Amino acid sequence: MTTRVVIADDQALVRTGFQMILKARGIEVVGEAADGAEAVDAVRRLRPDVVLMDIRMPVMDGLEATRRILAGPTDCRVLILTTFDLDRYVYAALAAGASGFLLKDVTPEHLAAAVRLVTTGDALLAPSITRRLVERFAVPTAAQPAIHRDLTSLTPRELEVLTLMGQGLSNAELATELALSEATVKTHVARIFAKLTLRDRAQAVVLAYETGLVSPGARDGR
Repeated sequence: MTTRVVIADDQALVRTGFQMILKARGIEVVGEAADGAEAVDAVRRLRPDVVLMDIRMPVMDGLEATRRILAGPTDCRVLILTTFDLDRYVYAALAAGASGFLLKDVTPEHLAAAVRLVTTGDALLAPSITRRLVERFAVPTAAQPAIHRDLTSLTPRELEVLTLMGQGLSNAELATELALSEATVKTHVARIFAKLTLRDRAQAVVLAYETGLVSPGARDGR
């Protein structure tokens, strides 16, 4: 099945360049948007699999557009486009449910691979990068209504898995750490996402910090 993409950026040259890159790699660009309001409308009309979303746009910025797109039931994934790799707006977008971010100087191969990756339900960015954002901008008691914070529904094992995910461990590393099979780890991760209404590992890392399960600097140097 062909991946369907909407590109939201206020620079026409950026939209055109990304469209050419994606089309050349078999990814269908079904729409473009010059601001956040147009992006929200395009998603409602066109039902893409992925939105490439710039943050700084007129009328409505990409952060508010991301919140509106992901506020309701949707299978659409949002990838944030930015010129800064540590941007508080990127962090806020991750907390709102974005599946990762890309720098605008991304290589064509990385861009196409990123779009395909998030359609599988995974988060784009490495846990270590997510942690850098979270450690810089997260506030443990801050209200983030987009993230369900009631951890009492988790079993002790699931709480342990969530904590280790927050520290940046992959499924393979979790399996080694907990002496479990990767299949069992994936089952635990899926249950955590379902119970806490998380979209992917990026949100799991944010949640682990904001609920105090993980502290800044945890697991550094290991």
